[in-house]
Amino acid sequence: MNRISLNIFTFVLFLSGIYFAQEFKSSVDRTTVGQNERFQVYFVFSGSNTNNLRNFSPPNFQGFKILSGPNQSTSMQIINGQMSSSVTYSYFLAAAEPGEYTINSASINLGSTVYKTDPIKIKVVQGAAQQQSVGSEVSSEEIAKNLFIVAQVDKSSAYKGEQITVTYKLYTRLEISSPQISKLPVYEGFWAEEIETDNTIRFDIEMYKGERFRSAVIKRAALFPTKAGNLSITPFELNIPVILQKRRNANPFDDSFFDSFFSRRETVDFLAKSNQITINVKELPLNAPSTFNGAVGDFKMSVSVDKTELESNEPLSIKINLSGTGNIKLLEIPKLNLPSGFEEYEPKIIESISRSGKISGSKNAEYLIIPRLTGEKEISPIEFTFFSPSQKKYVTLKSPAYNLKIKRSSNAVEPGVTGFSKESVRLLSDDIRFIKTSKLDLREKEDFSAVRSWFWLALIFPLFAFIGAVSYIKRRESLHGNIDLMRNKKAEKKAKAKLKTAKKELDLMQFEKFYNELYLALFGYLEDKLGLKREEFTQERVLQLLLESNVTESLVGDIKDILDKCEFARFAPQSEGGKNAADIYSTTVEKIVQLENSIKNRKN
Repeated sequence: MNRISLNIFTFVLFLSGIYFAQEFKSSVDRTTVGQNERFQVYFVFSGSNTNNLRNFSPPNFQGFKILSGPNQSTSMQIINGQMSSSVTYSYFLAAAEPGEYTINSASINLGSTVYKTDPIKIKVVQGAAQQQSVGSEVSSEEIAKNLFIVAQVDKSSAYKGEQITVTYKLYTRLEISSPQISKLPVYEGFWAEEIETDNTIRFDIEMYKGERFRSAVIKRAALFPTKAGNLSITPFELNIPVILQKRRNANPFDDSFFDSFFSRRETVDFLAKSNQITINVKELPLNAPSTFNGAVGDFKMSVSVDKTELESNEPLSIKINLSGTGNIKLLEIPKLNLPSGFEEYEPKIIESISRSGKISGSKNAEYLIIPRLTGEKEISPIEFTFFSPSQKKYVTLKSPAYNLKIKRSSNAVEPGVTGFSKESVRLLSDDIRFIKTSKLDLREKEDFSAVRSWFWLALIFPLFAFIGAVSYIKRRESLHGNIDLMRNKKAEKKAKAKLKTAKKELDLMQFEKFYNELYLALFGYLEDKLGLKREEFTQERVLQLLLESNVTESLVGDIKDILDKCEFARFAPQSEGGKNAADIYSTTVEKIVQLENSIKNRKN
């Protein structure tokens, strides 16, 4: 009985695997056509099993003339170890009279189940038939109708600091090769975070403005406005090789099969540009609480202390955790409001950011404080304020107050005043030295004029040492006062570290990580060398500053080429792969050395 039950269960699982996610859909290449204009209709059955399909029944196509069909094609793909297949039945149709028509449902059988498609509305307008074929004689305007980039945002109006997600989609009805980045969009007035996308471009079928296209997401970014007003996002430009078919001779057969058979292929470069987007950014309300430090989004806060009873000079840990959606990078950890008698150390901060869609994550801070006085002390509530765009108001999160009982330490002398330094912790119980009681020599010493030369050296040396120390401190303060100069001096060192990491990834043949590290090395070097803030970093601005810094145009062009190749490698890593990786690495090292010799330090 158990064996029979197991066999039945296995059979049910088998059947469920066969008939899982089966669907039958219809679509057209466009829903508005001209009189006598040829268009194509598709009936696609897809799922895990298409071997037993039978009895395909098309609609009657009333009002249309069938020019060709049914044309049947089959495809199969394996994704994450799961196999799926599809069967497509297509027709070429045309309507002689203007008006509104309906393509009724088609049906097909799989086993004992009948699948039907949804009806499709078609609008036929007056006018001559449009030219459908795309050949070498086609103009750029005609290619642009069949190949373009659309930039879309999830909102066109937002508050300052609120996330706006921009998505770039490539639409095509043509055969294309690997695109190359011509110009990246400029996010002036925004803090930008790249959103994770697939490493390879994957196309899906989509209707856009009533026409059928293959579409793919090629880039996504999360933008956080840093100022109010109407901010513009410049177009994203790709240079796309388009593979066209050119007729050799006039073809008497109006069918896609003959179109392919009697033609030869050629490649034409086409520059595709996305649309420019304007965002209306609103100022935050004026009634901001004093604890507001610019956080915008939706957040939660938790605070904890590791103990409430302790001895003086015993360390106490206070942990603050901020989590939620928003610009985690720019979150400021709330400051502690401690009573007198406490010594506070700089917090240890750890952040975790997810860039899969809405930017979210957490920022954790751990404060170490040491009480120097005994008694009962209270740590005031810790407050964190953020502006919530969804609620359109400021929200203040508040922890409870923490009452501490501090006992006298058994091996410490309690000071009467506060303000001990960290180094004095070791000497709190050892700050009194014994008076020397050994035998003293009180005989008269020799005359001052007869003092040995070493005495003069011992007297003068501290003066020179003091002068040298003062000069060193002033130079150090001056260096620290000029942040740009510090970054400029350390730029090459930081770039070498990143390049070393990139070389390791290259040796391991981890090309995606290699291109990322290589890009960060050059990106960070230029950022530090030119004294730019991250939100000010755009390719156009960097190239302009390089030219202003007496860098040759050819070297600037080489830097642009490296940045473009590294950026494009995330969209189509297979196009770069390992064949050019070593050359790109060597070129990057060489160009950074040339930049180091060419760029003049810019002073504020």
